[in-house]
Amino acid sequence: MSLLVVGLSHRSAPVSVLERASLAADQQTKLVQDSLAAEPATEATVLATCNRIELYADVDKFHAGVAELSTLLAQHTGVGLDELTPYLYVHYEDRAVHHLFSVACGLDSMVVGEGQILGQIKDALALGQELHTAGRLLNDLFQQALRVGKRAHSETGIDKAGQSLVTFGLEQLAGDTPVADWAAGRRALVIGAGSMSSLAATTLARAGVAELVIANRTLDRARRLAESLTGLVAGARAVPMERVAAELPHADVVVSCTGATGLVLTADMLTEALDRRAEHRAEGAAGPGVAETVALLDLAMPRDIDAAAHRLAGLRLVDIESLAEAAADEPMAADVDQVRAIVSAEVAAFGAAQRAAHITPTVVALRTMAADVVAGEIARLDGRLPDLDERQRAEITQTVRRVVDKLLHAPTVRVKQLASTPGGAGYADALRELFDLDPQAVAAVSRADANGTRSDGGVGRPGAAAVQTDPKRGRA
Repeated sequence: MSLLVVGLSHRSAPVSVLERASLAADQQTKLVQDSLAAEPATEATVLATCNRIELYADVDKFHAGVAELSTLLAQHTGVGLDELTPYLYVHYEDRAVHHLFSVACGLDSMVVGEGQILGQIKDALALGQELHTAGRLLNDLFQQALRVGKRAHSETGIDKAGQSLVTFGLEQLAGDTPVADWAAGRRALVIGAGSMSSLAATTLARAGVAELVIANRTLDRARRLAESLTGLVAGARAVPMERVAAELPHADVVVSCTGATGLVLTADMLTEALDRRAEHRAEGAAGPGVAETVALLDLAMPRDIDAAAHRLAGLRLVDIESLAEAAADEPMAADVDQVRAIVSAEVAAFGAAQRAAHITPTVVALRTMAADVVAGEIARLDGRLPDLDERQRAEITQTVRRVVDKLLHAPTVRVKQLASTPGGAGYADALRELFDLDPQAVAAVSRADANGTRSDGGVGRPGAAAVQTDPKRGRA
């Protein structure tokens, strides 16, 4: 296993750099494809969220891999390599596994313990599978990360410490008031209809907003979301993105999370909306229960709402940057230590399974060679003793098979045990050298194994392997 992670997150880089380094979906696809085209990488995928971008790859050479992946991140994000490098972190082999498992459990999230990251890890795996850039290592790794994350949430109280970025953001807007009390009776505008926006719309609907408007570039998607919430809020409706400016003066709460590369709400738009809102209040047309201050929650990266909103009277803006500052002051839950213990155990188990799997093709190739030797000797025996009857021939064949099986059993079992220990990868090389195994035969078994073909059978079947490869190889 030569797993390499190169990335940056809210822990290593300021939001201003993260904002510039964010990638649209098509850019992520191109980054993964270019990573695989680079010589050091044989597998690749990218994990991109609102506060991190990480490139995962199986590389042949560490230093060359770091240099190539760092360069590709700079090229595709448009941030100069000299500027980007100080904020990049690198994890290799077991440390890389530990990092992803920690991310999956929410330990590396801006809001510790949040569970939305599991969906984003699933998306990263799906991207690698769709592009055929995720092979055995990344498939095993990401599938196991999902299981570890689910285990942490089911076996510990990390959920009590963690919450979604949406909930945390709304709590920051509400201050000391419970979100349900703060949101009740307000009119909300949600811009975007993706997973984060959908969560925001659902949270606001359950909190008791009086009206909920969902704006999206794809109107049908906004309509489906609005229809799904009609049981929670009577005033749920969908509008096209062009209607945002018209809806803005009537909104008490605005949540925005789109994939736009530019600002969705500019300072001029917000100023005009505040002026129109003031006119409505003066005319008495604003209606009862209208909040004096408009609450803005920007969960997009890059940002959707102009940072100038912080300076406009009548607005209260919470964005990724302010959320990062607030999250840094949050106390860690006691369950975090338990989750860390789970991660450490899972990393050790995953590493042992991967090291054991590394030697399996060599063991299979050895068993196959032994089967070929037995078949060849039985064929020569038939030539020298053509008068043997079927019973005699079968008895001799079974005897030879048992002898070979017994001679190979102890060393092959022991070498698989040794291979699961740190530094155990060298036992596969020793086995190939001692028995003069054909490297192409070992590679053929590896390719068949990576494609999901099971290698099983016994020494007595010519050309078949005598051991079964574990279908759960690489899983802890």
